[in-house]
Amino acid sequence: MTSGSWKARQDSKKIWRFKFLSKLSTGMLVIVVGFLLLLFGSIIFFATQIPSPQELTNRDIAEATKIFDKNGELLYDIYSDENRTPVKLADIPEVVKQATIAIEDKDFYKHSGFSIMGITRSVFELIVHRRVEGGSTLTQQLIKNALLTDERTLTRKLKEFILAIQVEGAYDKNTILEMYLNEIPYGGTAYGIESAANLYFGKSAHDLNLAEASLLAGLPQRPSVYSPYGSRPELAKVRQKEVLRRMVDDGYITQAQAKEAENEELTYRTSKSEQGFKAPHFVLYV
Repeated sequence: MTSGSWKARQDSKKIWRFKFLSKLSTGMLVIVVGFLLLLFGSIIFFATQIPSPQELTNRDIAEATKIFDKNGELLYDIYSDENRTPVKLADIPEVVKQATIAIEDKDFYKHSGFSIMGITRSVFELIVHRRVEGGSTLTQQLIKNALLTDERTLTRKLKEFILAIQVEGAYDKNTILEMYLNEIPYGGTAYGIESAANLYFGKSAHDLNLAEASLLAGLPQRPSVYSPYGSRPELAKVRQKEVLRRMVDDGYITQAQAKEAENEELTYRTSKSEQGFKAPHFVLYV
């Protein structure tokens, strides 16, 4: 083979490689642009199909009716499916807020309602495993529970994403955290931290300590699994330990405080059916 023909073949290979890479790049660019246009169009469409962020504060929230005696002592709670007593964020101990953020959304005060890592993971799960993954921020969880449904579909995730941005623009972080702590289910009929504190420990959320707060903060992800009243109550302590570890990692508490809380023996409230209720004749009359 002469040097001229060898050079011609090399030039031909370079030209072919260049054309191939050009076509590949063009194809990928078309796919990316098409995907972005589809995503943008979907966002515009779903933006007209979702509730207003203002519904978080304007909607009717199911609350328990409380019956007190003349001295202000609680006699009984009346509710249907959701036992909820809203409380102000200022009345919730710091350890409750810290435990919740540590285990559910450590970047809550940094993001704009959504997590880039969470979205990336969701897209990966959708493409590779054909399933819609969770991995929501506190803002997204609030929206899912208060304004949308818990169905795992791409449509619902898109609505959730759009609403998360809108909610973050309409409310400050502390207001969102307060709404979350009053909305989220903690197991059974307990919705919100106040009802959870009463159900599990027979006290107000205001009086929760680190051990109790860390246990309750671990429940919302899987209430029936992690409940101390469930079939495997030891899982409640396993989950509590994980919450405490996250709190140490995020600098909220020391290792010594975590160990002390982990070793604290918790006293759980007996069930309402076992307790009966005070002043039954008066309560039934009311």
